[in-house]
Amino acid sequence: MTRGNQREKDRERAQARKPQGKGKDDGLTPEQRRERDAKALQEKQAKKAEQAAGGGNSGKSGNKK
Repeated sequence: MTRGNQREKDRERAQARKPQGKGKDDGLTPEQRRERDAKALQEKQAKKAEQAAGGGNSGKSGNKK
């Protein structure tokens, strides 16, 4: 039961489907990556806290009567 070059073709198709923009090849050291991610997380948390403090009525509450 041979598959010929089907495996190779499948690998090529899978490689073509992978997003090329993301990955660990961003030129950052692990420490720089941690700092970047921590800053992004803090900004996200601050934005969420701001929405909660400012009313944050974005229609997500299930308290409609």
